[in-house]
Amino acid sequence: MHDERSRIEERVQRAHDQRIKPAIYAATAPFTVEAWQAPGEPVPFEEAAAAPYTSFAMDTPWGPPWGTTWFRMRGQVPAEWAGKRVEAVIDLGFTGDWPGNQAEALVHLTDGTPLKAVNPLNQYVAIANPATGGEVIDYLVEAASNPDILANNFAEPTPLGDVLTAGDRPLYTFRRADLAVLDEEVFHLDLDVQVLRELMLELGEHDPRRHEIMHALDRALDLLDLDDVSGTAADVRAALKPVLSKPANASAHIVSGVGHAHIDSAWLWPIRETKRKTSRTFSNVTSLADEYEDFIFACSQAQQYEWVRDNYPQVWARIQESVKRGQWAPVGGMWVESDGNLPGGEAIARQLIHGKRFFIEHFGVETKGVWLPDSFGYNAAYPQLAKLAGNEWFLTQKISWNQTNKFPHHTFWWEGIDGTRIFTHFPPVDTYNARFSGEEMSRAVRNYQEKGSATRSLAPFGWGDGGGGPTREIMERARRLADLEGSPKVVVEHPDEFFAKARAEYPDAPVWVGELYLELHRATYTSQARTKQGNRRSEHRLREAELWATTAALHAPGYAYPYEKLDRLWKTVLLHQFHDILPGSSIAWVHREAEAEYARVATELEELTAAAVAALGSGGTTVLNTSPYDRAEVIRTATGVPMYATVPANGSAPLAAEYVPQAVTVTDRVLDNGIVRVELADDGTLASVRDLRHGGREVLADQGNLLRLHADLPNYWDAWDVDKHYKNRFTDLLDADSITVVEQDPLLGAIRVERSFGKGSKIVQTITVRAGSARIDFETDIDWHEAEKFLKAGFPVDIRAAHSSAEIQFGHIQRPTHTNTSWEAARFEVSGHRWVHLAEPGYGVAVINDSTYGHDVSRTVREDGGTTTTVRLSLVRAPRIPDPGADQGKHRFVYSLLPGASIEDAVAEGYALNLPLRVADSGGAPQPVVSVDGDGITVEAVKLADDESGDVVVRLYESNGGRAEGTLRTGFPLAGARITDLLERPLEDEVSFDEGSVAVALRPFQILTLRLKRADAGQ
Repeated sequence: MHDERSRIEERVQRAHDQRIKPAIYAATAPFTVEAWQAPGEPVPFEEAAAAPYTSFAMDTPWGPPWGTTWFRMRGQVPAEWAGKRVEAVIDLGFTGDWPGNQAEALVHLTDGTPLKAVNPLNQYVAIANPATGGEVIDYLVEAASNPDILANNFAEPTPLGDVLTAGDRPLYTFRRADLAVLDEEVFHLDLDVQVLRELMLELGEHDPRRHEIMHALDRALDLLDLDDVSGTAADVRAALKPVLSKPANASAHIVSGVGHAHIDSAWLWPIRETKRKTSRTFSNVTSLADEYEDFIFACSQAQQYEWVRDNYPQVWARIQESVKRGQWAPVGGMWVESDGNLPGGEAIARQLIHGKRFFIEHFGVETKGVWLPDSFGYNAAYPQLAKLAGNEWFLTQKISWNQTNKFPHHTFWWEGIDGTRIFTHFPPVDTYNARFSGEEMSRAVRNYQEKGSATRSLAPFGWGDGGGGPTREIMERARRLADLEGSPKVVVEHPDEFFAKARAEYPDAPVWVGELYLELHRATYTSQARTKQGNRRSEHRLREAELWATTAALHAPGYAYPYEKLDRLWKTVLLHQFHDILPGSSIAWVHREAEAEYARVATELEELTAAAVAALGSGGTTVLNTSPYDRAEVIRTATGVPMYATVPANGSAPLAAEYVPQAVTVTDRVLDNGIVRVELADDGTLASVRDLRHGGREVLADQGNLLRLHADLPNYWDAWDVDKHYKNRFTDLLDADSITVVEQDPLLGAIRVERSFGKGSKIVQTITVRAGSARIDFETDIDWHEAEKFLKAGFPVDIRAAHSSAEIQFGHIQRPTHTNTSWEAARFEVSGHRWVHLAEPGYGVAVINDSTYGHDVSRTVREDGGTTTTVRLSLVRAPRIPDPGADQGKHRFVYSLLPGASIEDAVAEGYALNLPLRVADSGGAPQPVVSVDGDGITVEAVKLADDESGDVVVRLYESNGGRAEGTLRTGFPLAGARITDLLERPLEDEVSFDEGSVAVALRPFQILTLRLKRADAGQ
């Protein structure tokens, strides 16, 4: 029986591959082809249409890396093809197993109308059905010769990731450009055989249905004339019809399919290429919607829609029509599918605001769910942010990539740090590029964790990243699997319909509390440090520009709030939070451009802030505090002189030397300000840090600020991964080139430590203590020339901490410091934002940073019985794939140690380090736009309402993790106050207010958006 089964399986496969599939196109006639190589970057259609073309033959190499070649293809449909279905078939020389990372093209009519793309698994363009014969075809084809960065499966670095290093050798050989007759009977036979064969192979060896299909295929192939496949295809299909018509079991799992084409906004290609990828894929999708009325396509990322709107208006118009017909489903409601861990809380709010608004304004559609299939883990503030943006559900796929622990649910309620829950689904098909293969359908059923409690799951289908999206072959598979015995039932439907049905049948789904941590890709918290630093600083500069622009709009007559500029700059920053840009996992070209964009954003925001401050008028030197906390600290004047300044939260104050705290004393190895005493060892590490406010308590349990250089060669995915074995091999950087006192002022003392190591790398650290502050700063300059290395800075503290607390968006998360279970052990590298806090009852320490995210926390028991808890910041890496020069060169950042810190101290100092006080020659306001009293109530954003009404919008949150009550006061006459959602729409009637104040009560980590109406608006 085994030999008989093998014989049939081999017969079916060979007949399909060698006879049926090649017969799909019954007759062909070649196009006449000419070519023009565009110089440099892509050109508009009009320029290409007017270019000089030369004759081009098939089997000719074409396409330098990142080049654009335009092909002119002319042909005429033969008269004898009248009544047949005629298509163009184009093979640019497609290679490899993955269709989204190589050559692709967009086919235009000669008047510039985009028709459809050609991709590795989608090579046709419809011409006529039926043809009349004699049709003249004249196409202009814009072909992109993008290199296949994955050709060696990331086994070694490649210069192809940047146009500056890729060279000009042609990458592809053009294979085919034909007019062709599609034999529809053979086309459908091809799908019949594929679906049945794949189903048969997935069924159990003793399943009667498997044997029924096997023998049906064997008998049907007896009817196939190998010399006349077209003439006998109908007979074979008729023989297979009974076995294809058997309905699925009543209890069969239901797979809700929705078309999808996950297009990374940048990754192994630059942003400029994504703009073209979207137009190609969206052309394909709208063409497929015309052919299949039951087709529905889900598409996220408002940024990509905007690119198509601005660059391909005809494709945009087709999208709008598809949305009206209900075949195109805008989803996700975010500007891009951003990283799930690294963007700040306000940035994720703006992702949702800008994305949702775009879909509402352009399609009249309010999306209901967050669509993030491919991001590298998800912070625990997401449920609240999603709900505050008006969402009902959340979808991702990536957690199926976990290395260690299989996530226990596919359908569940996800609860965030504030207690908000959102209905969440992970497709058990374990892909967002499904094609409804037998193996995928079997996996979806096998994986599904909710068996016995629920019956349905989602399957996004289609080729992504420039692979062209869903295809007619996939749609035909879905139709055959709609009700087929042995398979789950497939229904193509809108994601909103799936989630409504899934929630209705499983309202008591289990609850998962806290972050969705991906046990993979942990190095994305650190790779491409300059990109991450650009994001962090852009977020804080945007906060600063909005606050002072709002202040000027309220207090400076004639000042115009820069709505358009702020909107544009926010969108630039949001774009670069895409989940392969900000995590550092893109090619060199992407990160080179990202750094340039961040520099441009910084310049524009500095200009906006300076203009707002200047508009506030003269009045002597002023200090401005963008932080939500009152500040009293040492600053430097424009001439570099240290002074002590006291400034209210979100406000300003004249610079005046009214108070001088205890002076800083400095010796060769000691910094002491009466609050902390820092002693350096001869190797430049910290030998001692004593907290003088707590009886001289020693903070450290071992060398502090220990810089450790690890070997870093992960098993796969260099820029993405750091594997646990990195800890096993390291070098401690203990050789100091010099240790020098560089500041010796009563307000400020600093010692500089210089080190050289490795392959010409240098680190210069200035350790600074300021009067009146417990914070110890480590201003760090690195000239980095290492390869496959990982640099960390460690602080072992004498604290028995059961957990660490790390800042995340709008709050913080606690993680155990033990590794009792595999879940804790898998979190050997984690993310945080501005601070990490360690504490035992009565005492805590915080480590603060201005631009890094990755860290690890461990706990050991010493010989004296005490416990050492060590936090190590991840400073810089040196992966070589996909960017061989990742992180090379100069870096400048600051991190700090804060002894004796509570959570509230960590929050305040985290803001302070990231929002330095600004000294201005003029400006300032009589009082802050808003001020808040009440422990734990933190103002995150102050801005004018987006509808240009003049209302002031204030977003605040509870930051300590407890309940908070207080009062928000305004620096302007108040005429009304409302609580709104993130889109500034009222959630309830007006709240009570009294003489410029609003009472505020918050639950732990609650986010609250207040819209404040000005009594003087319009005056």
